[in-house]
Amino acid sequence: MERFHRLAHSVWDCKYHIVWIPKYRRKALYGAKRRIVIDTIKQWARIKGIEIIEGHAMPDHIHLCVSIPPKYSVAHIIGLLKGKSASEVMSFGTKSSRMVRGRTFWARGYCVSTVGLDEEKIREYIRNQEQQESKEEDTEL
Repeated sequence: MERFHRLAHSVWDCKYHIVWIPKYRRKALYGAKRRIVIDTIKQWARIKGIEIIEGHAMPDHIHLCVSIPPKYSVAHIIGLLKGKSASEVMSFGTKSSRMVRGRTFWARGYCVSTVGLDEEKIREYIRNQEQQESKEEDTEL
């Protein structure tokens, strides 16, 4: 993997760590819904030329480390990924649609930070999300 990407008139390296959650932080990402969300994110990332460096779908949030071409804003891409994946989950079936009130699957906001020299640490953090959360649950009062 080359560090810099090339377009016709630019050379770029734009990496972001992105996190978003289901509405009310429900543990809604499991089984078939989790697979639908993952597949939809991968499909639209491929269509838009976004490289998914690392990613993980937890039951109550999504973690992505991505490289987004500079022709797209981060907000546009997050909106696209959240919108398309929510639409796919809604069309999955009536049982999953009933769980989501008001036709809203994802919460409104998101968290994004740029990735620089700490890329490897962020990738490791995303990779080890499940183990980290299970440790925290064991020590919680």
